[in-house]
Amino acid sequence: MLLPAVFLTLLFAYLPILGLVSAFQDYKPWLGFFRSPWVGLDHFRYIFEREDGPQVIWNTLAISGMKIVAGLAAPLFFALLLNEVRQMWFKRTIQTIVYLPHFLSWVIFSGILLDILSVNGIVNKALVTLFHIKPIAFLSDGTLFRFIVVVSDVWKEFGFGTIVFLAALAGVNPALYEAAEIDGASRWRQTLYITVPSIMPIVVVLLTLSLGNVLNANFDQIFNMYSPIVYDKGDIIDTFVYRIGILNGELSFGAAMGMFKSVVGLILILSAYRAALKWANYRIF
Repeated sequence: MLLPAVFLTLLFAYLPILGLVSAFQDYKPWLGFFRSPWVGLDHFRYIFEREDGPQVIWNTLAISGMKIVAGLAAPLFFALLLNEVRQMWFKRTIQTIVYLPHFLSWVIFSGILLDILSVNGIVNKALVTLFHIKPIAFLSDGTLFRFIVVVSDVWKEFGFGTIVFLAALAGVNPALYEAAEIDGASRWRQTLYITVPSIMPIVVVLLTLSLGNVLNANFDQIFNMYSPIVYDKGDIIDTFVYRIGILNGELSFGAAMGMFKSVVGLILILSAYRAALKWANYRIF
C-alpha cells in the first residue's frame, strides 16, 4: 500500500533535486545536464547584482512578515472573542461562516477580490456614492497592493487558524476560572491572567514554526492578484522565478534563485525548531 506514495514522492520530491545542478551551469536544454558549460556561483552572485534581485527578496520578507504577524494575531483575537460566546448554536454558526473561505482556491478568491476592488467594483461605487471621491485603483498601487495581499490572506485563512486556538482554549483548566470567580475576577481579568497565559505556549510554537516559511509569501495568491504595474512592491521570489526562469527562459538563473530560497528556508526551519524546543519545549522528533 505504501508503494504508490513512495513512488510519487520519489518522482515529484526527490528526482527533481537532480535538476539543481543547472544552477551551477549555463544550462541549455539541447545540451542537457552533462554538456552544458559550468559557471560555478555566477548565477548566485547575479541574484544580488540584478537591480530587481534584492528588491524581490525584500518584497518577499515584507509580505510574508506582515502575514505571519497578522495571521497569528487575527485568529488569536477572534478565538478569544468566540470563546466568550455562551450560545453554542451562534458560536458554531459564526465559526462555520469564517471557516468557509479556507476551502476556496486562490483562483476563485482572487477573482472575487479583483471584481470587488476594481475601478468599477462595489467598493469604489460605495466610495463614490457615499463620499463623492474619485475611484481608487487599489490593485495598481504598490503600497495598497501589499496591504490588500495581507488582509485578503488573513480573511481567507483566519477561520482555519481559529480552530487551533479554540482547541488550545478548550484545554484550559476550568478550576482556574472557578477560583478566579470566587476571588471576584471579572471576565476581562480572567482572560488577561488565565486564558492568555495558558495558551501562550501554543502561540510561541506557531510563531517560531512560522518563521521557517518567511520566504514563502504564497505564490498562488500573488500570481492571481498582481500585475506588471506592482512588480516593484508585489513581486516575490516564487513569482520572480516563474517569470525569469519559465517565461524568459533563464532556466539556470531561475534554478539558482529557487535554490537560494530553499537553502535559506531550510536554515530558518531548523532554527525555528530549535527555538520551539528551547522556548516552548516543543519537539517533532
